[in-house]
Amino acid sequence: MQVWDGITGSHISFEWQSSGGSPQPGKQQNTIAYMTENLNLSLALLTRLDELGLAAIYDKSKVESISLGEGKEDLDLSSWPVVEISGGRRLAARLLVGADGGNSPVRAFAGIESRGWDYERHGVVATVRLEGSGWGGNESRTAYQRFLPTGPVALLPLPGDLSTLVWSTTPTRAAHLLKLSLEDFAAMANAAFRLSPVDLMFMHTQNQGQADEVAWREKHTRVNPSLIPQRVMSIQQGSVATFPLRMRHADTYVGERVALIGDAAHTIHPLAGQGLNQGQGDVQKLVQTLGFAVEHGQDIGTQLSLESYNSERYSANNILIGVVDKLHKLYSASSGPLVPLRSWGLSAVNAMSPLKAFIMRQAAGYER
Repeated sequence: MQVWDGITGSHISFEWQSSGGSPQPGKQQNTIAYMTENLNLSLALLTRLDELGLAAIYDKSKVESISLGEGKEDLDLSSWPVVEISGGRRLAARLLVGADGGNSPVRAFAGIESRGWDYERHGVVATVRLEGSGWGGNESRTAYQRFLPTGPVALLPLPGDLSTLVWSTTPTRAAHLLKLSLEDFAAMANAAFRLSPVDLMFMHTQNQGQADEVAWREKHTRVNPSLIPQRVMSIQQGSVATFPLRMRHADTYVGERVALIGDAAHTIHPLAGQGLNQGQGDVQKLVQTLGFAVEHGQDIGTQLSLESYNSERYSANNILIGVVDKLHKLYSASSGPLVPLRSWGLSAVNAMSPLKAFIMRQAAGYER
């Protein structure tokens, strides 16, 4: 992965060879992370559930309400969550897991507050086709991220010559990008990795003609081709979308017979690409916690049984959320003493192989 400062040009290269080895002792590996399309991931999970035959899936159903059950002499459900879905079906749960996103109804039912702030930035995403499969071919795929004053722009490899563009920018500029023709949008994507922030600022004032403008400006701009992605040739029709960026963190991940995971528990800025990884870490720890409770004859829905999940994952996620939030603020500065200081810091980290290796192991999940 290549990461660099859009103002000073300072960069850091994340690769195991330059960091003194591999992620795990005795194993040779070049991969830092994998890109998996959500459709493929969802299909694999649904297929596995079907193979196990242990889950009932209610597709195309909407949650109408969540409330506590009733207490009866033969069955006391007064402390159990009861989910009513469309069609009138009611499902009582010994443990209700909220994996229902940032506006989680499960979290609202449990009365758990979520605190944070909006970044006043929007993420613009698109699937792009490059002029090739990367400088290293199919055997060596590289991700790229450039920190601009308005937010980072990243290009993440997909199979073949496809990549995912993730561009964090101001709401005004995001709206401008969405109005462009696909040809001009592709030109702006190329400009984001090659031209200066001043050039980009000017081109965001133009309603059209970015393709010609970028082609002319690139002739007068020096770049190192080995440190930037191959040229974007086209944008996949219908793939361009935008969403607001925010930071949120729930006060706790557990309540009586309720556990929160993923975006229901925490929302993070996408600059580090750790949102899904955080959610997967939540799932892994929750499964371990529930397994321990079952093996020891505990009620899996009590807060006492869930406390180890809450304490471990809350602290780990809180640290990462804080680091990413500070990085966003650090690279939002376009002038002043922070600019040379962060430039020096990036170059220093790039020269410290053990520290780089530690960061990569964290990102890859080997240190969790």
